[in-house]
This record gives sequence, structure tokens and C-alpha cells, in this order.
Amino acid sequence: MDKIKFSNDINSDIYYDSVGIRKKVFVDEQNVPTEIEIDKDEDKCTYFVLYSNQQAVATARFQVTSDNGIHIQRVAVLKSFRHQHLGSDLLKYIIDYAQKQNFDYIILGAQDHAQAFYIQLGFKVIGEQYKEAGILHHDMKLSL
Repeated sequence: MDKIKFSNDINSDIYYDSVGIRKKVFVDEQNVPTEIEIDKDEDKCTYFVLYSNQQAVATARFQVTSDNGIHIQRVAVLKSFRHQHLGSDLLKYIIDYAQKQNFDYIILGAQDHAQAFYIQLGFKVIGEQYKEAGILHHDMKLSL
């Protein structure tokens, strides 16, 4: 059974589980330097972790913007748990959470290979292509 937990406490198990997933996906698989992956905004974010049979398998974080939106970042699913819709389950949970909190929109920087995933959730590509940590991205937005 899957369960989603969230926290904005960087001393919580949820945060540590989130960082563990991020290190495996971004640092180990995608060769993102740790100093880019673990950044100065860690203590400004809310962390979400999806647990499957009590194992942390998917994560994302968001930071509130200055104009009543949220910026989702660090969306990751462990390799052996991909293609099971866990990432979309997690994002749908965050979208629902943002709507209940009366945020106006969600923005994120999507790796180009993941755009179709976000489009299925209602996001639209905005802006020009850019490179972050050597990976091509586009910003995407969902109005709530």
C-alpha cells in the first residue's frame, strides 16, 4: 500500500528519505554534482515522499513563490519503481494539496525527456529551453 507524507523540517525522516532518493536518481544516475543537488534552499521547501510498503520510492519538493504559486522541484522516482504511475500519484497529491491551500499556480523546470509526463497532468511548456546541471529543461506551468 502506498502512503504520501510531507514535511518542511530538514531534520525529519521524510526529508532524509527525500534526499536519499534524490541522491540515487540525480547524483548517481544523472551525474548531477551533490553541491548542485543539495542546495541553499533546502530549509525553505516542503518535502513530499511516497512510500510503497514502507519504503521511500518517490519524492518531490516545493517552494512557495512571492506571487502565491508553488515551484515544484526535485521530482524523482527510484529506478526499480518507475512506470508504475507513482510519480503521477505523487504529483496529483501535490496538485490537490496546492489547490486546497488556495495557491494560484504551479511552476516547475522539467527535464525535456519528461515533458510528456507533465503535459498529461495538465502542465504547459512556457519559456525557452535551458540547461541545468548539463540537462536540457523547459519551464512548465499549471494554473489552479
